[in-house]
Amino acid sequence: MMAIVMRSFQTAILCLVLVMFAPLSADATKVREVRSPGGITAWLVREPTIPLLSIKFSFVGGGSLDQPGRKGTANLLSGLLDEGAGPYNSLAFQTRMQDLAVRMSFNADRDSFSGSLRTLSTNREAAFELLRLALNEPHFEAEAVARVRRQIITGLIEGQEDPGTIAAKLWFATAFPSHPYGLPGKGSIASAKAITVDDLRVLLGKAMARDRLTIGVVGDISAAELGPLLDKTFGALPASVAIAPVPETMPVGAGGVKVVRKPIPQSQVMFGGPGLKRDDPDWYAAYVLNYVLGGGGFASRLTEEVREKRGLAYSVYSYLYPLDHAAVHMGGVGTQNDRVGEAMTVIKEQFALAGKNGITEAELINAKTYLNGSFPLRLTSSGRIAGLLLAIQRQNLGIDYLDRRADLINAVTMADIRRVAKRLLRPENLLIVVVGQPVGLTSSE
Repeated sequence: MMAIVMRSFQTAILCLVLVMFAPLSADATKVREVRSPGGITAWLVREPTIPLLSIKFSFVGGGSLDQPGRKGTANLLSGLLDEGAGPYNSLAFQTRMQDLAVRMSFNADRDSFSGSLRTLSTNREAAFELLRLALNEPHFEAEAVARVRRQIITGLIEGQEDPGTIAAKLWFATAFPSHPYGLPGKGSIASAKAITVDDLRVLLGKAMARDRLTIGVVGDISAAELGPLLDKTFGALPASVAIAPVPETMPVGAGGVKVVRKPIPQSQVMFGGPGLKRDDPDWYAAYVLNYVLGGGGFASRLTEEVREKRGLAYSVYSYLYPLDHAAVHMGGVGTQNDRVGEAMTVIKEQFALAGKNGITEAELINAKTYLNGSFPLRLTSSGRIAGLLLAIQRQNLGIDYLDRRADLINAVTMADIRRVAKRLLRPENLLIVVVGQPVGLTSSE
């Protein structure tokens, strides 16, 4: 009997994997806004050729809702919502998901609490019911809380030895002092131990309100079928909950250097400074510019100068990181301890050079070609499209963004690049954090 059950489960999983990564039809980017009978809004891309549903959703708030001394509550909550709910204990809930070939997950970041659901369309009613239970009737069983807490603490202990984790935590703590962005989202070992079930229930009551909810759905479902499922799943959540506003901020510490001495052969470096928010009129120029500087992999200037010409590092990169209440331009490199200073000198030189002169016409053309030509690769699965629908809504880009995106990038001119380069690429604004034993480099304080 057990063998029959396992074969059935394995077959269901195989079907799910196959449809998850099957190519979508040419109509799979037509976005429609759906408003449920109860007033819940979602964006839908209908794809009837694949018997799969992918749902992504998020609530504004995330880790910023954690209470002082309880940092990491949202992270712990995200690991517990599928650990027993409604009539199912933890084991029964997980077994039910397996039987239905349902994938459910939750995540808390600096600005949002999010979740995802993937199911075969034939199981959608049961899958949405499991999601409803997870959001509305989680158990927080003692065994599950203890187990997930242990997993988080284990990760925090491991993070104390990971150079990249150390660098990121110190960079954000230095750049955003006295602000939620400066605190580690997973909290500390002490705060993870201090979180109680009451803390989880208080946060649950604040984190999920319908006025802060965004939903993206892709798959084999019509608008008429989706609406009632939205009401059934999310309709019992509070219409709104008052939360303390997160203050606007920008990174500080320009020109500073922080060194964490660690006996490892290669130093990990994180650098960054003020960036651009997603609604900034100069966003697309900055996006193209950063691709040329450090976002284009082997096509970027940083890779050419740091790796190819000088062999200073295997990987060097930069990226724009727009948060809800701040904007950062980040980068990183890993290199031998005795070459950290040289690598950072080259990186700063490239910032200064591009900041002064911009980029070439050929680089601009190549960047546009790549950024537009590679974009369809983000539309090759229902899960990716659902995530993109969520991001477009969160960033207020408009329901026709997929149709306009290429034109927005193509409209970037050399004059735009030069203007934004002078604004963005200022090496004196970089806050640098190094973890390792860099030769000849010390903290500036």
